[in-house]
Amino acid sequence: MDKKSILIADDHPIFRSGLKAVIESDPSFVVAAEASDGEEALDLIGTTRPDIAILDYNMPKQNGFAVLERLLKLQPDVIPVMLTMHNDEAMFAKAFELGVRGYVLKDSASVDIVNCLHAVARGQIYTSAAVTTYLYKRASSDKKTVDGLGSLTPAEKKVLRMIADYKTSREIADELCVSVRTVENHRSNISSKVRVTGSHSLFKFAVQHRSELL
Repeated sequence: MDKKSILIADDHPIFRSGLKAVIESDPSFVVAAEASDGEEALDLIGTTRPDIAILDYNMPKQNGFAVLERLLKLQPDVIPVMLTMHNDEAMFAKAFELGVRGYVLKDSASVDIVNCLHAVARGQIYTSAAVTTYLYKRASSDKKTVDGLGSLTPAEKKVLRMIADYKTSREIADELCVSVRTVENHRSNISSKVRVTGSHSLFKFAVQHRSELL
């Protein structure tokens, strides 16, 4: 059976070296290329055409999400795996929305990465155990959430969608040609209707319910 070729993109050479050793301890895989930043990762993906690309989120020049967006347009056959130190719900949701097939936390990568590679190579989705429960956490919304979303005005839904797109109040105000104060009022009204408290909680809510705002 042919080995699956792997690209590792991470800006820490010692971490890359350790991850490579773990991956190549399994005869099913070979590390074909290593990149230290986002731009190098895209160049090497184009020249080596790996089967699977492991992308660190925090990289110089272009972060993992930026690389992922370009990768899926230029090399859609390459299977993307996100490698991150962030156990964060909003980042997790964004990663899978962008098309990752595996989501591995760095602190458990030495244990998880080979299992992840086998899973994604079979067409499955893989997440580190620490975040697996999140995959099912929002499978269905409770009645309060559904009622809250249903009570939003068209303007409020538009603002919530833009929040889910990582836009600041200033960016939303500029795009909608309104004042920042108007946007902040929308945010306050939305938070009250969907029963969340705080800007971070509203952001996570927006990302989690993005599909319901189309």
